[in-house]
Amino acid sequence: MTQHASPPRDSTGKVQSVGAPPAWRGLMARADVRTLSLLGVLAVLIIIGGITKPDEFLDTRNLQLVLTQASVIGVVTVGMTFVIISGGIDLSVGAIVALASVWATTVATQEYGFAGILFTAVIVGVGCGLVNGMLIAYGAMVPFIATLAMLASARGLALQITDGKTQIVTVPSVLDLGERDAYVLGIPPLVMVFAVVTIIGWLVLNRTTFGRRSVAVGGNAEAARLAGIDVRRQRLYLYLLSGLCCGIAAFLLIILSGSGQNTNGNLYELDAIAAAIIGGTLLTGGRGTITGSVLGVLIFTTITNIFALNNLQSDVQQIAKGAIIVAAVLVQRRTASTT
Repeated sequence: MTQHASPPRDSTGKVQSVGAPPAWRGLMARADVRTLSLLGVLAVLIIIGGITKPDEFLDTRNLQLVLTQASVIGVVTVGMTFVIISGGIDLSVGAIVALASVWATTVATQEYGFAGILFTAVIVGVGCGLVNGMLIAYGAMVPFIATLAMLASARGLALQITDGKTQIVTVPSVLDLGERDAYVLGIPPLVMVFAVVTIIGWLVLNRTTFGRRSVAVGGNAEAARLAGIDVRRQRLYLYLLSGLCCGIAAFLLIILSGSGQNTNGNLYELDAIAAAIIGGTLLTGGRGTITGSVLGVLIFTTITNIFALNNLQSDVQQIAKGAIIVAAVLVQRRTASTT
């Protein structure tokens, strides 16, 4: 009669799993390699900044400035990430930010104080998102064309409202949020808003039906439709979300600059798309992370700050950003071809 060897046991008498990998390997297997890579890039940039300009770069005020500057474009990028994950694109985010900022800082609007400025900025952003969503979802327009038209229209309307002039904010409660006295434990209010938007965006994308539907629409719209998802309505909601983020970003920009200008948000669409791409969001849709996009924003903002502190030309900075975008897309293609 064949005898079977008893499984090995530890000192407590529990059965040991033969050939089981160490626990740390499981943790590494579950870790997001791309996120770790982005954290590594950000760490390298911080080291470079600390070496080249240790006194200026590592100063608390400068780090607060970096985070504050990242907050405005960061909020826009959260909305852009959702749109790209769904297989769309929004080229109008910068123009919407400009339009919302100038509409919210007119003399008539400022008469209603803090609430009037905030409400107007958000409503203008959502309204523009609604137009984009209706044209794309129910008008069957290509997202590139629809949002490009919104870009031109919003910029033109912003210029018409301001007549090319800067609109100064005179509401004390708005201006006070940009002062150091408003910081909580050394954290600027704009950074806290950015953190809240990021957390909510992460939860919506990863823990709600809305997030799963967005990924499904971007992965395969026809399969999503056959699965019972109203694809057109989902796309409408996504552009509304993008417009909402633009409205919030416009209000943050008003606090940061203390004014409204038709040139606000210039090239925000490119920065937001670039941040989402290097963060791992596929331009073809179906995959992306809020965490990666936020890290992408921080990387670009840190690069800009390092270049400014070292008095390097802005054209070199743009070349560096372009090289990073190309590298990120090549990595995406390589990753896609091996999976």
